[in-house]
Amino acid sequence: MGDNKVCKCDCKGIHKEKLDKAITILNGYCDWERLSDFYKNFADGTRVKILTILDKVGCMCVNDIAVSLDMTKSAISHQLSNLKECNLVRAEKNGKTVFYSLADEHVKDIIDKGIEHLQEK
Repeated sequence: MGDNKVCKCDCKGIHKEKLDKAITILNGYCDWERLSDFYKNFADGTRVKILTILDKVGCMCVNDIAVSLDMTKSAISHQLSNLKECNLVRAEKNGKTVFYSLADEHVKDIIDKGIEHLQEK
């Protein structure tokens, strides 16, 4: 299935080679809860919008993000706090103003790949 082919199986037996490979993969990465929590951030429309505008615009302060999304600064701060906790955004203080940006290129890649996937025909 990894090569995008549709697999059909109407047998009642086990495919030992595939089963062994699946078990090895599942045992190789143990922090499934953390990975699940990471992806939950992408299930919230406001958070995805925040990540997308940070991806496309760059550093922004809470007020600019709030105005662009027609939301309160409090609501945006709450969302940014969640995103920061999961290391999806970073904050940098400049005087009294805090500017937010994507944490790294991995986050940019996730956003860009998601948009690219949805734009496929």
